[in-house]
Amino acid sequence: MARIIMGIESSCDETGVGLVRLHDDGTVELLADEVASSVEQHARFGGVVPEVASRAHLEAMVPTASRAFATAGLSLSDVDAIAVTAGPGLAGALLVGVSAAKAYATALDVPLYGVNHLAGHIAVDTLQHGPLPSPCLALLVSGGHTQLLRIDDIASSIVELGSTVDDAAGEAYDKVARVLGLPYPGGPPIDKAAKDGDPAAIAFPRGMTGPRDAKFDFSFSGLKTAVARWVEGAQRRGEEIPVGDVAASFQEAVVDVLTMKAVRAAKEQGIGTLVISGGVAANSRLKELATARCEAAGIELRVPRPRLCTDNGAMIAALGAHVVAAKRPTSNLDFSANPALPVEVVSL
Repeated sequence: MARIIMGIESSCDETGVGLVRLHDDGTVELLADEVASSVEQHARFGGVVPEVASRAHLEAMVPTASRAFATAGLSLSDVDAIAVTAGPGLAGALLVGVSAAKAYATALDVPLYGVNHLAGHIAVDTLQHGPLPSPCLALLVSGGHTQLLRIDDIASSIVELGSTVDDAAGEAYDKVARVLGLPYPGGPPIDKAAKDGDPAAIAFPRGMTGPRDAKFDFSFSGLKTAVARWVEGAQRRGEEIPVGDVAASFQEAVVDVLTMKAVRAAKEQGIGTLVISGGVAANSRLKELATARCEAAGIELRVPRPRLCTDNGAMIAALGAHVVAAKRPTSNLDFSANPALPVEVVSL
């Protein structure tokens, strides 16, 4: 008998509620994906303000859930289980979602699963491309995370192969956008500006690519600083900043390293499928270069559509469905949100 799973996401600045149907054969069908974003409230600060995000989640949670059920043509009584982001993320923001999930689960008397936000970014791909091969490799690229992960079982077995040692790729995009006078968040405006620029115009550094560097780790702090110093130098000389060239050259440096390390990891691990997920996965140049390099290496590339790449409730519902299908233990009602939840912990 098919089951309805409700997913709640509130780790940062997006309040998401998703509904999926878990079929008896283990496939997962997306029924609704509603998101309320507070990004405009943070834009004037140039980054997410935790207190503002928490308040926005409080205000948006019930209306977002109502829209999700209306979209799916379902009622609360149809829910068979609830999954909620338990971490990682902002402490106050996570607490809003966890509290809401506990309230819904208690009122409906249904099982509750506290799950990992990062694993959700990978699980969401199954809503578009079907079950994940075992094993597969995931390149998770978002505002706060840049990681290479080996996935043997999305419900129980994730191993981190590499991670960022400083700024994540998304953070570097935001900071470079600020230097170039582009709006926050920086990913979309830099991607747009780069289309009019020359990616070979400026030789920005490729961090963590030396022979003695950790081969699966990432570093974008030095790149961010190099861009800022280049722009400052041009300004001191009274030159007009070629925003398109700077954006394109910066972006090329980021995606060059991301795709090179991902393909290297897939080859060394003997893995034939690469999933790119997280907000930066919506970047056009990242997908273009990854497609070319994966084709050359004989690796299948899977990238969810842009709507599924950013934070949303559908990804948490999808992960919850896989956890339910795997018959993983339910979470106790007294579990706490964990802002530093490691990616290896799929569910609490």
